[in-house]
Amino acid sequence: MTISREDVLRVAELAHLELTPDEAEMYRGQLDEILNYIGKLQQLDVTNVEPMAQMSFAPGETHSARSGPNQEPGTPLRDDTVRPCTVADAVLSQAPDAVKPFFRVPKVIER
Repeated sequence: MTISREDVLRVAELAHLELTPDEAEMYRGQLDEILNYIGKLQQLDVTNVEPMAQMSFAPGETHSARSGPNQEPGTPLRDDTVRPCTVADAVLSQAPDAVKPFFRVPKVIER
C-alpha cells in the first residue's frame, strides 16, 4: 500500500499540524514503510495461534508453562485498588484557567 502526499497533508490538517514540504515527504515515507510492514504481517498464517488477552503471566505461573524451557517466574499483576489523588490541587493551582476539578482550554473545534 502506498500513502500519497495528499493523504499526509489531509491528516496533518485534521490534526491542526502545519508541515513543511520536507516534513510532509518525510512522514509520507515513514507512514508508507509502516503500512508496507503491516501488509507483510497480514500475510502470516496465524490460524493455529491462540489469542492473548494480556502479555503478563498470572502470579506463580512461569514462562515454561506456556512456551519452552525458560524457568523465569511470571510477572505478578498488582491489585486494582482505588487510591485518592494527592496531587490534583497542586496541579490545578499551576493552571492558568482551572475550575476544579477541570482544566479549561481554548475551544478549537471551529478551526
